[in-house]
Amino acid sequence: MRLFFMEPMIELTEITRTYYLGKQTVGALKGVSFSIKEGEYVAIMGPSGSGKSTMMNVIGCLDSPTSGTYLLNGNDVSKLSDSHLAAVRNKEIGFVFQSFNLLPRADCLANVALPLVYAGISRRERNKRAMEALDKVGLADRHFHKPNELSGGQMQRVAIARALINRPSIVLADEPTGNLDTQTGEEIMKLFGELQSTGHTIILVTHEEDIAEMSHRVIRLRDGVLESDERIGELVGPGTSAI
Repeated sequence: MRLFFMEPMIELTEITRTYYLGKQTVGALKGVSFSIKEGEYVAIMGPSGSGKSTMMNVIGCLDSPTSGTYLLNGNDVSKLSDSHLAAVRNKEIGFVFQSFNLLPRADCLANVALPLVYAGISRRERNKRAMEALDKVGLADRHFHKPNELSGGQMQRVAIARALINRPSIVLADEPTGNLDTQTGEEIMKLFGELQSTGHTIILVTHEEDIAEMSHRVIRLRDGVLESDERIGELVGPGTSAI
């Protein structure tokens, strides 16, 4: 059984992003258009300077395009103010970074629960949800450990749990295996696959071909333009498998 998702969750149309460095104008994105459906597992690739990091910032509502339209769940977020973008980020997007970005003096439970502190959630509720998120990544039994007591793979799992704490529809990962050895990186990628199978939309920014091949679709950027968009796996929904 295959489950096809008809409506795009993300729809980018003629997106440009221009930076002004003194008298120099740098076009990081030059009219990029593509859409991503709910439940897809997508890798965005490209060499240094291709625009993939800028695209990640636009998709993640960390930056606004210079021109073009960005529809997220049918809502135009391309022209929102910084405060409105922050609200969209907190509700819709969970971030996973290469450097983990964990608080060194806080245990796993506190690190995972941190986004809920800013959301004004009670301590009891945020601890409950943090434990649920840690359980999802297989680290519930390590909730009282601090980052320096964990392996690199375990720290990245904590970072993924933190990304899930607000129950986002999109998980956006920036080079999530860059600081990990090959075997641990494969384990983290397997975890992303499991998350996708339960309904999350996964968007992975990477420069590693073997990592990108674990996704279902690869979008390649070069010099700020869309070079290719190739599906390498089936789009399947929760509880289904490709046949």
